[in-house]
Amino acid sequence: RSERVRVDRRSETAMRGAFAGKTYDLVFDQMCYSPLDAAIAVRTFAGRVGRYVMTSTIDVYRGVRHAGALAEDDLAVLAQPIDTGYPWHDPTLAVQSYVAGKIQAEAYLYRDGSLPLVSARLAHVLGGPEEFTGRLAWYVDLLRRGAPLPYANAAARVSFLGTQQAAAFLDWAGGQDFTGPVNAASNGPLSAHGLYGRVAQVLDAPARFRQVDGATAPGQLSPFDFAQPMVLDTARAAGLGYRFGQSDEWLDDVIRQHDLAFV
Repeated sequence: RSERVRVDRRSETAMRGAFAGKTYDLVFDQMCYSPLDAAIAVRTFAGRVGRYVMTSTIDVYRGVRHAGALAEDDLAVLAQPIDTGYPWHDPTLAVQSYVAGKIQAEAYLYRDGSLPLVSARLAHVLGGPEEFTGRLAWYVDLLRRGAPLPYANAAARVSFLGTQQAAAFLDWAGGQDFTGPVNAASNGPLSAHGLYGRVAQVLDAPARFRQVDGATAPGQLSPFDFAQPMVLDTARAAGLGYRFGQSDEWLDDVIRQHDLAFV
């Protein structure tokens, strides 16, 4: 059953026009940020695609309380409410609606059930200077300014994935036949404290730290600062035959790229 959401008719018309009259073996959806986008995808591709891989995010687990690593079933995706009245396509709300949008997009697609769907829940993706969020660059810049890192919990590790590793995983997932959510993360999660220390080690520069007492919102002190760990369990991907490498196999090189950009 499809949820009733108010679809932007211009967006829907553009999508249907772009993909009209064709069938597809595989679609990668990198632009599904809300239940509105999910509804347009369903109306465009239902019955016309053999496999649909939606790029989702580790952030869908933000509201989940779990003692260990986060597995796919820890998010009750079918039970998630869908806000049909929220202005999802308002660009001024893009940042604040990102997490809820991804959760509700998954909820819409799975509840609708008309697409052969995989939602790839990627860990925080880190790339070089071309990576538009600038999150890793934030730590390199802070170190080069000689400033201390404010942090909430040095043990609150989170999962990461390099851009090339993310692309490789999506490419693999597209060629498989499983459906449903699947986590993707390199081995070797790091807290904000640990990441800053790694930046300092790679660049052979001293790192200073300042612990902040009291509650802070995720990402308030620095882009990857969390009060509690958020580590992905990748056992499902492993059981399906995929093997993730270690974060230190690619992270040091990416840090150096950002340092060159800083210079």
